[in-house]
Amino acid sequence: MLKEKDNAKKCSCSGGCCSDESFKKVVVEYLYLDLQTCDRCIGTDKVLDEVMVILTPALQLAEYSVEYTKIEMETQEMAMKYKFLSSPTIRVNGKDICNSVLESSCGCCSEISNTDVDCRVFEYNGKTYEIPPKEMLANDILINVFGIDSGECSCETDYKMPENLSSFYQGKKNNGCTCSGNCC
Repeated sequence: MLKEKDNAKKCSCSGGCCSDESFKKVVVEYLYLDLQTCDRCIGTDKVLDEVMVILTPALQLAEYSVEYTKIEMETQEMAMKYKFLSSPTIRVNGKDICNSVLESSCGCCSEISNTDVDCRVFEYNGKTYEIPPKEMLANDILINVFGIDSGECSCETDYKMPENLSSFYQGKKNNGCTCSGNCC
């Protein structure tokens, strides 16, 4: 018989990773800064949607329940709550599908906040991409679903907001932008 772990209610991620009930549950979270202006966030969103359209029926056939959510990191408080490290981020059951955070200058997010902002880039087969290839996302999601990856859940790590994100939120606040990117 499966029992819920004591720390499940204290979990800071919403991935259900701290519960034994997550055994046949797949929670894919897409965390991002902006879907109105940022080319990386918009492009990654589109690719992830396409991958999820393909993977969801296969996972359901294997008797997994699939939950796919998109969460805009509108404020510094939200970023703290989700232990957000870089934009864009894709998590499967609370685990970032990328083993490390690699970033480069992002003109779009820099424009939104009127500061220099670096956003995530993705490495796949020896190349770096601002928008991850479908093959990379499908592979990394499946690796995380089937437990091949030993990465840590975001709720298992101590969190300190990266300076890069602090600058983004402060710049956005100072810039007077309250539209989550719609006016910039």
